[in-house]
Amino acid sequence: MDFKELIEKRHSIRTYSGKEVSDEVLKELIECAKLAPTSRNKKPVDYIIVKDRELLEKLSVSKAGGSQMLKDAGAAIVVTGDSEKSDVWVEDCSITMTYLHLACVNLGLGSCWIQIRNRQNAEGIDSGEYIKDLLGVKAPYEVLAVLSLGNVE
Repeated sequence: MDFKELIEKRHSIRTYSGKEVSDEVLKELIECAKLAPTSRNKKPVDYIIVKDRELLEKLSVSKAGGSQMLKDAGAAIVVTGDSEKSDVWVEDCSITMTYLHLACVNLGLGSCWIQIRNRQNAEGIDSGEYIKDLLGVKAPYEVLAVLSLGNVE
């Protein structure tokens, strides 16, 4: 498929089969993500791959709405940025998320961008802080988003 077709085919998928995504596919996705440009090539973006079913369940309540699909996803990629390394880490992480979406389409996977930055969970806890606590993310890294991904039913 050509690039325009790839872009046209991409859309948010919120229902997954629950089948685990292989380490090989996840490695390829991260390799693609690392090709995303960043401001002044500072590369402030980092990734946390989550395959553990219990952690996916906990991530599914990371925000009040729009994260529930994580409980059935084959995996998730948490995209974080070093806020000290770059003042435009948000933009850099956003470009990376777009690359990840397109790579998922190319590999035949469904995906959905779950916005975390500036969101709260049902208890009013900051979604980014919830995920940082859950996954042990340390400052100066901040969570921009989570990409749910997996095989479509």
